Amino acid sequence: MAIAQSLATFQAEVAQCDSLIANAHQTDAAGNSLFPQRDREQITVAAFLNLFIAWEGFIEAAMNDFMMGDATTNGNQPVKHVTPPTREHAVNMVVHISRYFDYANHDNVRKVAKLYFNAGYPFDDPLRSIISELSDLKTIRNSCAHISSSTQRALEALANGILGQPQPGITVYQLLTTTHPRAQGNITIFASYRDILVTAAGLIAQG
Repeated sequence: MAIAQSLATFQAEVAQCDSLIANAHQTDAAGNSLFPQRDREQITVAAFLNLFIAWEGFIEAAMNDFMMGDATTNGNQPVKHVTPPTREHAVNMVVHISRYFDYANHDNVRKVAKLYFNAGYPFDDPLRSIISELSDLKTIRNSCAHISSSTQRALEALANGILGQPQPGITVYQLLTTTHPRAQGNITIFASYRDILVTAAGLIAQG
């Protein structure tokens, strides 16, 4: 079952992101960090970008899996309105006449899902439930990829919303490694977003 493999691949990539961050923050017997601060920052930001890319990859793979006729892992058969002859053709149908399809644009992903599958099943409900978080993730991604006053303001606004107070000059690393004040289990903001994506991917795969 292709969708099961797509989900397993995503989960493995997520685990690798966790491993990168954990390894970057290892300490010796005396409690001293094994990596310099700058290295810890860059590795953590890279792990976040890998997480974001892994999510995009899963959505693309799942879209293609179901376009090719895969059932969900629970055995439900999405009603599809397209019948691509090959997986490559399925990819091209989503890309259409553009050079690529932006899977980070969750509104367009939902539109395509509704166009190709009845009621957008199994994508629409899980994606609709995390629209705000997907927007947050894109804000963080933009701050990683583009250094500008506008991306910094957006990051600070996001941090303010999560932490409940102004965060002037906050970095992506500082935001990701801060304990989320509302998440259960005393986890970081990175881990909170990670768990949201893993849950959503599971719901899409299960149907």
